[in-house]
Amino acid sequence: MRYESGTGTDGSGGTGGTAVPMAWFYAEYIAEELLRTGDLMPPTTFEFRAGREALALTVFLADTEDALSGIRVVTELETWLALTAYDQCWQEWVAERLAERRARGPEDPDLRLARAAWRWLEETELLAPDLDAVPGAAALPEKERPPVWTPAWRLGLPLGHLAIHLF
Repeated sequence: MRYESGTGTDGSGGTGGTAVPMAWFYAEYIAEELLRTGDLMPPTTFEFRAGREALALTVFLADTEDALSGIRVVTELETWLALTAYDQCWQEWVAERLAERRARGPEDPDLRLARAAWRWLEETELLAPDLDAVPGAAALPEKERPPVWTPAWRLGLPLGHLAIHLF
């Protein structure tokens, strides 16, 4: 979904304008609305951003026809739910889909923003409870769980998955 601005750089109103990354912006909008509706995390937190970026990547990369429309959002929820499930190799799927899109031709503004989001999710680490470190840690009170630094996508992905469930 590639749109161009309606005014040329010379002010003539021509169609030779700048490409606007509408597909990425739309994916971010959907992700943010899902997270806000779920009311799981304040929108000002890094955790919310991690959820938004993970969901936006899922929405953007799952759209193989570059034609995600508002009416299709409801029909895509099950796909996004399956892609963000705990037992899936989401990070590998993202890397493969980004490589496929990049191989299609010159990198468009949508893909540049998606790749920047993926870099942020991989490189940013957030402090979170380490539920894998202690047997039965999920049953412990939050204050007693040992914290660990984890890539942002590891926190954002389950948050996004839960937001889809709650929608």
